[in-house]
This record gives sequence, C-alpha cells and structure tokens, in this order.
Amino acid sequence: MTDRIFFWGIIVFLFGTLGIGVWASKQIKGDSVNYLVAGRGLALPLAAATLMAQSVDSNATLGNTDLAAEFGFWAGASLPIGLALCLFLTALFFAKPMNRMGLITLPDFYRVKYNRITEFVASIIMVLSFAFLLAGNLVAGGYLFQTFLGTSYLAGVMLIAIVVFIYTASGGLFAVAYTDAIQVAIALIGTILLVGFLGFNFGMEIPAGTGPFDLAQLTSPEMGAAVNWATLLALGLGDIVAIDFMARVFAAESPETAQRACFIGSAGTVLIGVPFSIIALSSTSILEQAGVTAGEGPLLFAILKDVVPPVLGLIVIAAILSASLSTADGAILGTSSVMAHNILGIRHNEHSTGEDRLLLITRIMAFVITALGVFFAVRVPQTGILLLLAFDLGFAGLLVPLAGGLYWREASWQGALSCILLGTLTRLFFFALMPTAYGIDNTLLYIPNGIFTAAFDGFPTLISPLVGLVAFIGFSKLTGGAEALRNESHFEERQPQEIGRPRLFTRGSNE
Repeated sequence: MTDRIFFWGIIVFLFGTLGIGVWASKQIKGDSVNYLVAGRGLALPLAAATLMAQSVDSNATLGNTDLAAEFGFWAGASLPIGLALCLFLTALFFAKPMNRMGLITLPDFYRVKYNRITEFVASIIMVLSFAFLLAGNLVAGGYLFQTFLGTSYLAGVMLIAIVVFIYTASGGLFAVAYTDAIQVAIALIGTILLVGFLGFNFGMEIPAGTGPFDLAQLTSPEMGAAVNWATLLALGLGDIVAIDFMARVFAAESPETAQRACFIGSAGTVLIGVPFSIIALSSTSILEQAGVTAGEGPLLFAILKDVVPPVLGLIVIAAILSASLSTADGAILGTSSVMAHNILGIRHNEHSTGEDRLLLITRIMAFVITALGVFFAVRVPQTGILLLLAFDLGFAGLLVPLAGGLYWREASWQGALSCILLGTLTRLFFFALMPTAYGIDNTLLYIPNGIFTAAFDGFPTLISPLVGLVAFIGFSKLTGGAEALRNESHFEERQPQEIGRPRLFTRGSNE
C-alpha cells in the first residue's frame, strides 16, 4: 500500500508540474525577453519564492543530510547556510545595481563593463559550472525514482531530465516562476511536518561533538574546519555569480523588489535547509528506535520509506523532488540562454521572418545542456560534490571581476580576463590533483600524485580566488586608467526598457 501511495503520488506531482509549466508557455508570446526574464515583471511574492526555490535544491536537502550524518552539523548545514549567505550578500551589494542595468543574462555585465572576449570566456565557465549544478539535481532525482518508483538509476535520471526540460523549454522563466512558487510551498510544509513528527515521536538526540554549537568543526582542521569554511565561502560568495539567481534579480519589477526578494529568500533557505541537518544528526537514534537499517541510498530515504507515515513521506518526497526540479529548471534556462545569447552572440533584436532567433536558439540549447547534465549525473552519481564544484569555479574566477566592475573605478578588461583565467585554472589544477573534494572521493577527474593528500582538502577553494584577486588588481593597475574611465559611462545605473508585457502579480494588477 505504501509503495502504491508513493508511486502514484509522484506520478501525479510530475504531471501536475509539467502541466503548469506548459500552460505558462502562453505568456511567452514569441518574445525572448518574456522567455528569459519573465517580462521584467516579477512582483515581490513571486520573486522571493523563485529565489528561495532556486536556492533550496537537492544538494541542500539530500546532500546536506548525508554530509551532516557522516561529518557533523557544519559539514551539512554549510550548504543551506552558504546559499542563504549568498542571497543576503546579493541583497546588500548586488541586487539593486544589477536590476537597474536591464540585463538579460549575467555575462552581459562582463560585456557592458569590460568587452566581448571577457563575456565569452566568463560564459564558457558559467556553462561548465552549471552543467555540474544541473547534474547534482538530476542525481537526486535518479536516486529518488530508483527508491520509490522502482526504476533504474539511469532511468530515473532520464525521467526527471525529460520532465524538467519539457516545461522549461516550453514556458521559460514564466514556467519556472509559477512552478517554483508551488514547489517552495511544498518544501516548506514538508520540512515543518517532518521535523514535527520526528521530534514528537522519537526526539532529536544529537551525538556529542557534532551539533551546531560544537565549533571545533569550524576551528579544527582535524574536525573538517577547512572543508566546512570552503563550503561556506564557495556557496556564500561563489553563488553570487550564479546565472539562475541573477536571472531572477533581473526579472524583478524594481531594484527594491529584487533586494527584498533576496532577503526573504535568504531567510527561507535557512528555514527549510537547516532542519535537515538536525534530522541527519538524530538519524541513528531515530532508525534504532524504529528498528530500521539504512540502505545504501541517501539516508533520508530510509527515514521516509520506513519510519514516517506514507502520506507524510510522500509530502517530503514531493518537497525533495520540488527542490531538484526548481534548481534544475533554473540551471537549464540560465545556461541555455548564456549559450545562445553570450557564446553564440545572438541578441534580442535579431529576428528572421518575424521569428525571435534568440528564443529559438535558446530552446535548442536547452536540449544540449540537459544532455550534458545527464552525462555528468551518470558519471558522478553524487549530489554535494557537484554543487560545490559548480560554485568553486565561480568563486575562483568570476566573483572578483563582478564586484570590482561594480565598485572599483580602475577595473579593466585585462584585469578581469586574467582573474577569470588564472583563478579558474588554479582551481581546476588543484581539483585534478586532489584525491578528495569536500571529503568525497574525486571520481570525476583525479591524476594520482604524491604531492597533495586528503589533508589539503578545502584549501584549494580558499587559495584559487586569491590568485584571481592578485591578477585582477595587478593587471588592472597596469592597464586601467583612461580606458577604465571610458568604460564607466556604460556602467551607470539605468532603468530597464519598458517592453509592454504583462507583469506577474504586480501592484494594481488584475491577475
């Protein structure tokens, strides 16, 4: 009976999500701006919900619980806390100026502030990193369908990839925003009910030395402090240059709405994500009291399948699936738009026989990036490591040119490009030579050597952006000056063009 509830509940949820996404395609009206940034009309409730949904992904739930259970609270909670920190810092320093610029994609900034070659190189790195992010969420879907639908892991990955591709390619950010709002509500309800049930029936017994106030996890290398800080910084700073987050910032109806949405999204991410860390720490006691032995899959699945009532289990499964879908759709949309708009160089005003070429090519690229995400999900069937590697690359090379371009008058394209290249290459160099990444075996790209051991894990995340920062400052000082001042005129904050499209739940709207 339980298996049937899970099976049909998941199927209904998938078809419901698919239907909403396809229905939202009516809002596109053949315009790539509607498709990519929802007509720049997201009001606060929807903007906050979609930012929160994008932040709370399968890595912040499943990856979080697996890491917390094995290494302690901060190993797992660093994922949602790092993502929340990113939204908080974005609200403080980036949301307003980036919204005012009226951009379509994040790499547009690197073209407007610097030049076309900087835009192109930044776009390549963003596409690579977000293929990893997409893969991490497809991994979660693969395991979930394998456990609760009885599919193979590969079939599960393919199923979630097909569903999210169809509704994202059909409805763009309109589809993403509508489905995200529903998905984040499910995630919040599921989290509250799960914590309440487990706490009331089993208690939350946290082993000594692993809890949130055992700060040796943040101060002692033997307790994983370097890895935990690397996680917090990679997500808290590296995620600022996430193309899916910034797409939502661009889509907000005003700079003030963008800022407030980031603040709300930050609080919601902590509220949904951190309880999973507490559950993970108590999982051994909970499973023992329930007489259940955890299998090889994610720890949380054992609790949902054999401990909690079927209906509650289904709600939490839907919450986890919602987390995977909400981040996967943003990754597909954001990455495909970057491939079409910033790598291939197709602009919004390019039309052929009345058809918006950017819209057409973006939808084609959505298939390409989905296929790439499936490849990585099959190659590296782990959640947390893929998320962290994705934002490690952004932290290493892309954050400094963004912040410097906003707040440093002497920033030059030579400094930006050198930072992007040297920071990213340094991080990839360390990754290829490290046997582990964030405490997990490096099965993606490891070159055996006698120089770097697992004890050095975490430090590459801290070193690589410093290399990029030195290159950025040095080359900008050498080549800045008059050219930087000339470029400053491009960077003045400006309101986005009015495009005459309907807004989502805007003040005074009849919708």
